[in-house]
Amino acid sequence: MKGAALSTVATFHIEYSQFLDHAGEPTQALPEFARDAAALIPLYRAMVLTRAFDAKAVALQRTGQLGTYASSLGQEAIGVGVGSAMQADDVLLPSYREYAAQLLRGVRMEELLLYWGGDERGSDFAGPRRDFPICVPVGSHACHAVGVATAIKLRREARVAVCVLGDGATSKGDFYESLNLAGAWRLPVVFVVNNNQWAISVPRARQTAAETIAQKAVAAGIPGEQVDGNDVIAVRRAMMLALERARKGEGASLIEALTYRLCDHTTADDASRYRSEEEVSRHWAHEPIARLRAYLGRQGAWGKEDEEALIKECAERVNAAVAAYQATPPQPPAALFDYLHAVLPAALAQQRREVVEGSGDHG
Repeated sequence: MKGAALSTVATFHIEYSQFLDHAGEPTQALPEFARDAAALIPLYRAMVLTRAFDAKAVALQRTGQLGTYASSLGQEAIGVGVGSAMQADDVLLPSYREYAAQLLRGVRMEELLLYWGGDERGSDFAGPRRDFPICVPVGSHACHAVGVATAIKLRREARVAVCVLGDGATSKGDFYESLNLAGAWRLPVVFVVNNNQWAISVPRARQTAAETIAQKAVAAGIPGEQVDGNDVIAVRRAMMLALERARKGEGASLIEALTYRLCDHTTADDASRYRSEEEVSRHWAHEPIARLRAYLGRQGAWGKEDEEALIKECAERVNAAVAAYQATPPQPPAALFDYLHAVLPAALAQQRREVVEGSGDHG
């Protein structure tokens, strides 16, 4: 109507947090858990171990000893920040770059190698039995996270479901539907978006016109914030607050962690086809490990001898895991049939018998 007065019915803003800049200099007062530099050393060690494991896994794939593998190069701070903030009885629902969080929660490196080697026994974690296996389908595990969080709420447990996804997953209906239900039902779930700027070959700018991914939380009625995903302190603090909120019955949260994928999408990808070397080189200056190392060095908490000892220790641990992976005997062919049905249908039972007879496997 001409001349009608308009009024604002809702407003929102998105906060961004960073504590260490790319040079490892504090940008504001550090949170309590980070004020003692020595307390940050375990976070640094976890990032370095993850990168050592990651490099070895890529090398194994390149030499035909592993299947297609998704690297986490440059994104270690997100996994460490997430994993270090969670309680043991929380539930992690990872996508396919959360090795840092998984290792912190007790998943073994040889289990991860088994998985990427095509052996599903790698998903039978010896450590965190309630954590979900790696999810390769994009975004579908957001729905699973809502289911887990619903069960937790119905049982009145002080636990939280944590779902980690990539920026590409936020363009899927699974993500929006899960966010909506998590908000409507006030579920104890934290969604963490690893915004590494690339959904395979699609840049973030072509996925959404929204200024931030964090603001997608607004439509769901839950808090959304953005953090420097290369600053492990910022990621861990945001996670601690979101987990505490969920445990208190205050519902879900969305954390957008800004980082950059320094590697190919997977070992089956060639990122040079769609982005320049100059772009990648520019982002190396912001990677998380050098940043924290610089800060620890200035605080007198880390030095050359510490670094050399850590590199040696990580190499030994990774090599031991590789040896365990390579020494694991393959499953018999009949195992193809053994994990789908409580009682095999007659047609499959016949096929199993034929496989057993043909392979000489009498298991």
